[in-house]
Amino acid sequence: MANTVYKIVPREMWQTVRETGVFAGAPIDLKDGFIHFSTAAQAVETARLHFAGQDDLLLVAVDGASLGEALKFEASRGGDLFPHLYASLPLDAVLWEAPLPLGADGAHVFPELHP
Repeated sequence: MANTVYKIVPREMWQTVRETGVFAGAPIDLKDGFIHFSTAAQAVETARLHFAGQDDLLLVAVDGASLGEALKFEASRGGDLFPHLYASLPLDAVLWEAPLPLGADGAHVFPELHP
C-alpha cells in the first residue's frame, strides 16, 4: 500500500490545526467517523469531484506508515481502495503541505506526488 497519503483541506481549517497540533477531521470526516485520504493516484480525481472550483486549499502529505493500524484501505469510489484514518491525525505524521491553486482551466494544480 501507499506510504504517503494525501488530504485536501481549506487553508483556514489547516491554520487551526497548526495552532492545536492535531487534526480531528473536516466536517465530512467527522460525519463518516474517519478521516478521508487519497493516494497519489487518487488525489487529482478527489479534488475534481469534491473540491471543484474551490480556491485557497492546501494539499497535505502524510506518512501513512506512521499511522499504524488506524489507517485502513477500504473500498470506495469505483471499488478503489482509499485510505481512511480511524483516529485523529497527529501533526508529526505530516511530511509537507503545499498550496493547491486553481489553474486557468479551473482544475487544481498539483505538485509532484509520490506513492
